[in-house]
Amino acid sequence: MDGHIWDTIAHLARRFTAHDGERGLDQAQQWTLQVLKIAEETGEAAQAVIGVRGTNPRKGDSHTWQDVHAEVADVVITGLVALARMRPDDAAEYLHRQLAAKSVKFLGDERS
Repeated sequence: MDGHIWDTIAHLARRFTAHDGERGLDQAQQWTLQVLKIAEETGEAAQAVIGVRGTNPRKGDSHTWQDVHAEVADVVITGLVALARMRPDDAAEYLHRQLAAKSVKFLGDERS
């Protein structure tokens, strides 16, 4: 990811941390709520898929694949913000190392 994305993510992380700090939440509480926010966004993505597939008889075809794309983007953004809040000094580098480790595990020699 380019630096511009991480600049924006870091700005969001600082904003949410300041907001939570103003509410008197300690670091562990802030991190806990941020991880729960990832779960919430994941649930919204799942709900959108259910809406695309029309599997809820009460709601029918309530979403589009574009809605799913937007919800998945929300999951990614929220995850990046969580990582930046937990690791403000090295979130980008940490993610890079984790991606490299997962690449070896899942791709072996296929990775570029």
